[in-house]
Amino acid sequence: MLQDQPNIQSMLEQVETIERAAQSKELEYAEVLSRIHPNLLASAKNLIHYRTLRSFDIRELQKQLGRMGLSRLAKAEGHTMASLSVTATILRALLLGEFVEKERVNLTITKAQEIVRTHTRKLLGYRTEGRRTRIMVTLPGEAAEQPELVFEMVQKGMNCARINCAHDGPEAWKKMIANVRTASRALGVHCQVAMDLAGPKIRTGELQPGLKVRRFKTPKDSLGRVKQPVEVWIAPAPHPTKPYPHLPLSSVELKKMKPGDKLYCRDTRHKKRQFRVTKVLDDGCLAEAYRTVYLGEGSQLFTDKKLKSRPLTVGVLPPLEAPILLTTGDILRIHRSNELGESAKYDDNGQLIDVAHISCTSEEVFEQVKVGEPILFDDGQIEGVIRKVKDGELYVEILHTKEGGGKLRADKGINFPDSNLSIRGLTTKDRKDLPFVAEHADVVNLSFVNSPQDVRDLIDELSQLGAANRIGVILKIETQAGFDNLVDILLEGMAVYPIGVMIARGDLAIEAGWDQIGRVQEEIMSLCQAAHLPDIWATQVLENLAKKGIPSRAEITDAVMAQRAECVMLNKGAYITQAIGLLDSILRSMGPYQEKNAPMLPAMEGAKRRK
Repeated sequence: MLQDQPNIQSMLEQVETIERAAQSKELEYAEVLSRIHPNLLASAKNLIHYRTLRSFDIRELQKQLGRMGLSRLAKAEGHTMASLSVTATILRALLLGEFVEKERVNLTITKAQEIVRTHTRKLLGYRTEGRRTRIMVTLPGEAAEQPELVFEMVQKGMNCARINCAHDGPEAWKKMIANVRTASRALGVHCQVAMDLAGPKIRTGELQPGLKVRRFKTPKDSLGRVKQPVEVWIAPAPHPTKPYPHLPLSSVELKKMKPGDKLYCRDTRHKKRQFRVTKVLDDGCLAEAYRTVYLGEGSQLFTDKKLKSRPLTVGVLPPLEAPILLTTGDILRIHRSNELGESAKYDDNGQLIDVAHISCTSEEVFEQVKVGEPILFDDGQIEGVIRKVKDGELYVEILHTKEGGGKLRADKGINFPDSNLSIRGLTTKDRKDLPFVAEHADVVNLSFVNSPQDVRDLIDELSQLGAANRIGVILKIETQAGFDNLVDILLEGMAVYPIGVMIARGDLAIEAGWDQIGRVQEEIMSLCQAAHLPDIWATQVLENLAKKGIPSRAEITDAVMAQRAECVMLNKGAYITQAIGLLDSILRSMGPYQEKNAPMLPAMEGAKRRK
């Protein structure tokens, strides 16, 4: 051992240097720590200690510790000073060749694990028996009118229902919440309600309206054969509870229809088509078509095959959206004015008359972006670069779209990943929505948190509403600035309790770059663990399954990785209940193999299908 003494001495000095630096940094943060909620004070100190540890490059020290069979400090997030103290004690004992009593620390490994569980339970409610990780699910608009859907979601394992304030309104939100509460009581479980403030997301503006036409499309198999008819609700108003495609007809003739009757027409393509009535109700009828039908406002349907009867006229139809088709090399003009966007215009010879244009919902960006900076649309599906900034307009050259061109629609996200934007968190709409959220929800989700000031603004608003420390807070990290300022953001947020973090990987991947998102989400999880705050793994989890009914292999792997978080979020989709069920099964089966970021080793089993 003597020949290793210089090496052990050097290792001990490195550990002691980190310990002193962590203690010194804690003193620097004394004023910030004075504002921390009492339940989070020890956690806030540990966050400071861990961030200090990570300011050192300890890779060589880790290798040396590993070669000696000692802890490599790789899992020290939740108990940094305890891990450093234990390591220093062992190194001193090896150096002296005798027993050395370990220093007492307030935050032990066991205590840190219990703190995380307590904070998670306070914010996200009780876990489902048999799995550690909670499931949060975004409620679709139909959840307001379909209590049976909400019941099934809770029954399948939803622990927290998320309502996005960017959609619907107070009347629908109130119905959704009532359905969640009713389902929870009926099933004897508690499902939290979290409401997402819309936040200052930069989006594309409105487009010129398209034609007033509706397509009733029959689903087909891979060979192009009709699998089943399309069901259509024919009535003056949409169906009150079911999302059937709606054909607006207002005529006394409808009241005379009976099951088996047919309605005939020539659609907008002058093709012969027919609907067969399957059910007649007081306010309309259900009908089915076995071939795709296009009908416009004013189109006529007849009760006889020769189209000689008194016509039934199609009523008012909403215009179709006319998306802008963009290909590589195109120029797109983005403007501050509310002028409706439209595609490029060409003359009869195919010569360009005017470039495509669309407005932007945020006026601030026009003063803050620069020529040469990248710009991304619709979750990065369309990429461009700013070529000119002039008089409230940006001229963007399109650099990349999917093959055949990308369709840019209204209300799609715009990202400026390299621009230094100073856009604050709470919007006018957020402040308007907050009283409802504070009264009815268990948790408020703050979108696009970029700085400690954004968090302070929310806490001030909640304090004025008497809701601070009564309603939980989740900070959504979805920008580069949010990640870069995360330690200070967390410390600001820890003034209230309970609090957690959502890793909004969609916008974050666009902002940070696809090559960086893996590292960034790992760092966010590490900092959350250091602060003993629950983290929520969000965006595109089992997305294919939720929307199309079939999961991809890649998203199954992603769901398995999500087990390390305290909560996983699913977005809405036609197959959302199936997605909840599969995620519940994955989290249960993976629970024995993972405790946060520490792999566990249960007895090895063969592969077997779970029933």
